Amino acid sequence: MRPSITVCGLGPGGAGDLTEATAQAIERNGVRFLRTTRHPTAERAGEARSFDEIYNRSDELADVYQTIADELVVAAIDDRDGDGDGVVYIVPGSPLVLERSVAHLRADDRVDVELVPSLSFLDVAWARLQIDPVESRVRLIDGHTFSADAAGEVGPLLVAHTHAQWVLSDVKLAIDAGPEMKAIVLQGLGTEDERIVEVEWPDLDRVVEADHLTSLYLPEVAAPIARELQRSIELVDRLRRDCPWDAKQTHATLRPYLIEETYEVVEAIDAVSDAPESLDAYTDLEEELGDLWFQILFHSQLATEQGAFTVGDVAATMHDKLVTRHPHVFGDVEADDADAVASNWELIKKDEKGRESVMDGIPTALPALMLAKKILTKADRVGAAADPGWVETMLANELDDVAELGDRLLALVEQSRIAGIDPETALREAAMRAKGRFETAEAAGSLNERWIVG
Repeated sequence: MRPSITVCGLGPGGAGDLTEATAQAIERNGVRFLRTTRHPTAERAGEARSFDEIYNRSDELADVYQTIADELVVAAIDDRDGDGDGVVYIVPGSPLVLERSVAHLRADDRVDVELVPSLSFLDVAWARLQIDPVESRVRLIDGHTFSADAAGEVGPLLVAHTHAQWVLSDVKLAIDAGPEMKAIVLQGLGTEDERIVEVEWPDLDRVVEADHLTSLYLPEVAAPIARELQRSIELVDRLRRDCPWDAKQTHATLRPYLIEETYEVVEAIDAVSDAPESLDAYTDLEEELGDLWFQILFHSQLATEQGAFTVGDVAATMHDKLVTRHPHVFGDVEADDADAVASNWELIKKDEKGRESVMDGIPTALPALMLAKKILTKADRVGAAADPGWVETMLANELDDVAELGDRLLALVEQSRIAGIDPETALREAAMRAKGRFETAEAAGSLNERWIVG
């Protein structure tokens, strides 16, 4: 039998909000934990250990909730092996409404979780606003992730976790609206200090003093959050339906446009690098990135029509992949410099994709020079750089600058032309031979023996 944790809620804050079931759960469990004492009825938890000190010492809220869940699991295991008084975890509001620590607990297979239904701030909010949330189709949004979770929405929205001025500012900046848009601020619902006021949108973070019992109701959002992104997605869908040219395109027919737009972005980046103070250069880069964005949307739309994935899935996959590949940011791996980050990146990619070699996944359709550089760079990132002796033999004289390298490459191209050899093919074949030698050494566990000689 796995140890068990009972989770119950104190309600939104009013003295009469505590249910009889919650009171009984607190009474029958001798090992009590309270998420925070910052709640009007926290004293109803009795002799309970608070997790406030975890909030005080942590920089990220995500770390707080996982740490709380881990400590609760340890306590439940200890209780099962000890006197077995029973463990209860007491949270503000209701156990299933915006309680991330409870979500972590429920996902932990080391314990069983018993949930005691409790009154949430939502029940009081609907009564004060006098609306039926089902008929009105209200969507509940976490203020911490408002711009992402509310993308494309036009309301009505109830925004919770708006406990600080920076949260209010983030929410306000996510919607480009003037004083014609109103927000209803709900504070201290069910308590003696309950306050409900309507404010103009530009004043949201100026006149409201946020606290842990603050939430927002947006009756009507005239302009969708992330409006321009949403408009671009809707545009591609419209073009596929109503434009004869766009309607007949496929992934294959779009391929050359994707390549062309990519090179135009590169050209615009070069212009910005040459003149970083030039606003005109940045204007060109903005336009070219938009053209490339259109290609990404178009391919995503084609996949959506086939039931494969959506542009939202593309964004989510990108997000999750980057989190996984940055354990030095989101995990406990240390990386003191850019080289360590790059090395970790290659090894993580190899592991997550089940690849036999760090060379797997290199697009062999790359131009030969890019292909060669990619192979040599990947090898160097995992501590298997090319033998300096080989490099010196191949290049008798040291290179001093970019111009000299360019001249030498140009001379090699001319030499190959006279000999009737295609330089692109020659370099591609040499790069693939190098890749094969690397993979052989990698499989034999002998990468440190300078794999690229011979």
